[in-house]
Amino acid sequence: HNELENRLDENNLRDWQEFPDDMELISREIADTIKLECLKTLDLPRYKLIIQVSIGQMKDQGISFTSRSMWDITSDNYAAASFQNAFVWASAVVFGVYTD
Repeated sequence: HNELENRLDENNLRDWQEFPDDMELISREIADTIKLECLKTLDLPRYKLIIQVSIGQMKDQGISFTSRSMWDITSDNYAAASFQNAFVWASAVVFGVYTD
């Protein structure tokens, strides 16, 4: 959880005062960084990692995320982190799904 927050912070989200035009690229880079860090620090050879990064503007609007999947509560899990300031919000979720 804290590691995900650090990955969001590394991209200087706290300093943003406007929404960049290349947000798709930025969110992809954040997801790739999180994935590489997970692969480097976690020894989970039988797990598939799914990384989802969402970034949006704070413009007095609401947003809701929902996901559904086939989930084994004994072996699958996730970690999530979020960030927001007056201009931007960000959410990162890493799903670990066990595979045989």
